[in-house]
Amino acid sequence: MSESLPKPVTYKAALAQSVITPPIGVSLAGYFHDRIAKSVRDDLHAKAMVIEHDDRRIVLVSCDLISIDAQTTDRTRELIRADLGIPPEHVMVCATHTHTGPELREDGVVPPARQWRDELPGKIAKMVRGAVDKLTPATLHLGSADAVGYSFNRLFRMKDGSEVFGRRGREDQVLGPAGPIDPQLQTLGVVGPEGKLLGMAVNFALHVDVIGGGSANFISADWPGEMARAVAGAYGSDVVTMLFQGTCGDINHVPHDPTNLPRGGPAKAIQIGRGLAGVAMHASERAEPMTALTLDGRIQKLEIPYYTRDKAFLAELDALRAKPNRSPFEEYVIKRGESWPHDGKLADVPIQVLRIGDLGLVALPAEIFARIGLDIKHWSPAPATFVVELANARASTYVPTTDQAERGAYGAKPILSRWLCSDGGRRMADASVTMLHHMWA
Repeated sequence: MSESLPKPVTYKAALAQSVITPPIGVSLAGYFHDRIAKSVRDDLHAKAMVIEHDDRRIVLVSCDLISIDAQTTDRTRELIRADLGIPPEHVMVCATHTHTGPELREDGVVPPARQWRDELPGKIAKMVRGAVDKLTPATLHLGSADAVGYSFNRLFRMKDGSEVFGRRGREDQVLGPAGPIDPQLQTLGVVGPEGKLLGMAVNFALHVDVIGGGSANFISADWPGEMARAVAGAYGSDVVTMLFQGTCGDINHVPHDPTNLPRGGPAKAIQIGRGLAGVAMHASERAEPMTALTLDGRIQKLEIPYYTRDKAFLAELDALRAKPNRSPFEEYVIKRGESWPHDGKLADVPIQVLRIGDLGLVALPAEIFARIGLDIKHWSPAPATFVVELANARASTYVPTTDQAERGAYGAKPILSRWLCSDGGRRMADASVTMLHHMWA
């Protein structure tokens, strides 16, 4: 006698996308020097998934940008609430983390494109309205598969107990990768009438700094754009694929061992995009429809201490000031170190948790080390959990684990890349897991 299965449930859902490419001549964010866009290789998009059940709606937005600031998110939520009545806690806005797009922040390394930035919330809200206008009965499908060989932990533990970014020229002192990767690629597919795939969200942890590097002078969505095009090539040009960036603060695309495959540039972005599209389609094709009919969303603001400059840090600044022929990077470190305004202060860190049927989604406002995301997923009560970084605000650049925060690697370096106290990541993870358990209770 065969075991009876729970019946699939039907939501209403829709996806939409809109081009948000800025004008030529904008500064490109992501490096410690200015890069000016002279051309558009491929357009940047904002993409939305709207899910409805009874009188509740969830809105998930992903933008081909390096990050999202609180001002953009707040204004977007205000416009969506005024137009559609959807509360802020049910709206998530995140970034893919492309390094060939514009800056939003006023205090970034390069200046923002202000007029373009100020118009962005209105464009997103208009796109969300377009998705709501075409809501259709749909089933939601959670898929999962491992994508191995695309992501690598970029930090290394040394024999002296420190950690470094990269190992070239120091191989004899390296013990091994300083942290794990998260190879799990998860999908949330929306399947409409007659079994047609309308689109999917992909959650995977891999830095989006592949296509251009420090010499880039063009605008591009990088490998997430290539992934979306590959999926659309298989399912139809109207199928929307959006990336919810996983916890990739210490993860990039460069393999540790010699390879004849591309190591960077457009060829590598295409290889990664097509490969991950294949894994996403594999996961989606065998994904069962959801059987839980629940929508919920909550936001909690944590007060986490900022890093406060100490004698050791100030001594480092003194040493840099005394150094002749400083690089642009070193000049930036001095500037940031001298002007740091947060000694002894608390940061407001928004943590958002959403429930969509069997899916728990955690949205965190920084670049998060992979082990923190793995910890959240391990302790989550949800059958599937997406941990999404660079969502809703920029409370820090990077958030390392507590034990890695003091080891000196890029991503843990105070002020330059870590804005919060060394225990900030654990506090964010604990709050996320607690919120998930309250929601599932």
